[in-house]
Amino acid sequence: MEVWHLDFFIITVLFFVVAVVYSSVGHAGASGYSAVMALFGISPLLMRPTSLMLNLVVGSIGLYRFHKAGLVNLRKVGPFLVASMPAAYWSAQLNVEKTFFYSVLGFVLLVSGLKLVFGKPSTNGDFRVNNVSLPVAMSAGGIIGVLSGVTGTGGAIFFTPLLLKMKWADPKHAAGLSVVFVLANSVFGLAGIFKSSVFFDIWLTAVWIIAATIGAVIGTYFGVFRFSNSGILKVLGAVMIVAAIKLLSILI
Repeated sequence: MEVWHLDFFIITVLFFVVAVVYSSVGHAGASGYSAVMALFGISPLLMRPTSLMLNLVVGSIGLYRFHKAGLVNLRKVGPFLVASMPAAYWSAQLNVEKTFFYSVLGFVLLVSGLKLVFGKPSTNGDFRVNNVSLPVAMSAGGIIGVLSGVTGTGGAIFFTPLLLKMKWADPKHAAGLSVVFVLANSVFGLAGIFKSSVFFDIWLTAVWIIAATIGAVIGTYFGVFRFSNSGILKVLGAVMIVAAIKLLSILI
């Protein structure tokens, strides 16, 4: 992976920022890391494994922080993971035609993100949580697992909006559930990529891991202790817009 010294420094700083913002809403930042690497012309073959490796670190910190705050319900997220993990492992090995796929997905994320950022804010008491059946949870998990593997992300960018749209969790608990989801899918997605003999630069990644770790510590602190439900939704919307721009930029 060839990266000039100045570019390397800028990428490292941007990864820190991505980790702060994404981890505050229970995400790990794969779509953000990929967007940064695409901007600096890093090979797409190295984007997915590098992004998922950073995901593992940021997701682990997020899991610790959100679980300690009582926002992680393993029994609730379990049915989603049963289907999503093998789906992420399988789809990470696929070489699919991405033009139409990224166009639709990018448009959906962009519209949804703009709605969260500029829509009427909800108060903390407006969220009524509905139950989700096992078949529905497994079906949703399987679909998101495929999206996760194909896009080289942990899937939280799809999972969190679904939880909120279907009222399966309030914003705080949606962040806690998402961090488990993204960590598990990142593990299986990375395993699928490595099976295809794709590797990453260990030295560059080590420095980026340090930057992402510091960012995750800061971001999860704000997500758990500082942000209100409406604040989390605004940040999530911004994250979705960045992810959409990343997907659509690939088509240019």
